Amino acid sequence: MKKYYELYREMKNKILSGDYRCGEKLPSKRIMADKWGCSLITVQRAYDMLEDEGYLQAEERRGYYVSMADVMAPITTQANTLQYLPEPHDGSGQDFEYSVWFKTVRKVISERGEQLFLKAPNQGCAVLRNAIADYLHRYRGMLAQPKNIIIGSGAEQLYETVVQILGRERIYGIEDPSYAQIRSVYLGMGAQLCPLKMGADGIETQALQNQKFDVLHVTPFHSYPSGVTTSISKRCEYLKWAEQTENYIVEDDFDSEFFIPGHPIESLYALDSAQRVIYVNTFSKSLSPSMRIGYMILPDRLLAKYEEALGHFSCSVPVMDQYILAEFIANGSFERHLNRMRRKIIKKD
Repeated sequence: MKKYYELYREMKNKILSGDYRCGEKLPSKRIMADKWGCSLITVQRAYDMLEDEGYLQAEERRGYYVSMADVMAPITTQANTLQYLPEPHDGSGQDFEYSVWFKTVRKVISERGEQLFLKAPNQGCAVLRNAIADYLHRYRGMLAQPKNIIIGSGAEQLYETVVQILGRERIYGIEDPSYAQIRSVYLGMGAQLCPLKMGADGIETQALQNQKFDVLHVTPFHSYPSGVTTSISKRCEYLKWAEQTENYIVEDDFDSEFFIPGHPIESLYALDSAQRVIYVNTFSKSLSPSMRIGYMILPDRLLAKYEEALGHFSCSVPVMDQYILAEFIANGSFERHLNRMRRKIIKKD
């Protein structure tokens, strides 16, 4: 620690503790320099800092005087001691191929250069939206135009975006039971909720028909905590409800990349012909919980509403993270990672 800063802290503590009272004159710079074994310049810097912060007032030819009107409680040693937090490691990311990811990081930094320091469009960088659209079409059989894809920092933020687009005055129907964060986010945004009883194949038909709600939030693949995956007939029932009522479905496709075995179960978004499905997914389960990147796909009819409600906000995901993930998807590393993870899951079963 620099000598002038040590002196500054010492004098500041004495003023706060009342050792030097308001209006009292401080020792001269020469006396203080002799006491501390330092130069006059060092003392001058310490006194200047105290004066800048309002602890002292300099009077020409007279010296420095304490200018604080109120005496605060003494600063104890404990208050100046950092209590570091433990850094546990639970090994939850042990299945991730870090070397492939870091290789991708180096490639992006080397090739993209100044692009990584440009501000991202509010919907997210084109390179990532293009990569996601290509991946969904190639791997999931979903045709989603990049212009309809919105990048966000995880599922919770995207749930909030849904409410900001569709409105807080709507009633949101959610699965009962459902993932606790879904309920928390909607309530936190001031929206009303309507719990819909789950059966063996999804939301029970009677609850779907009889309850009054405007937006249906469902997790068709492996709903948590029930573990239910809806059949094609139940999915068609959801879509029929949306088309008949002219309302929207939020398809929360969390965990869907780990379908076992065979081809992926067709999403509501892929089955929707009436543009009534808002698709939401993240990379927190497929890659890592620390990967705070998600995306939503909006129907054409909602793009104008999105721009009106959120078009003036910046994308919350760092540009570099978007470029790295885009490269990871585009070069096939993401799909190879998913295939490897599914093989491990099959072996465990």
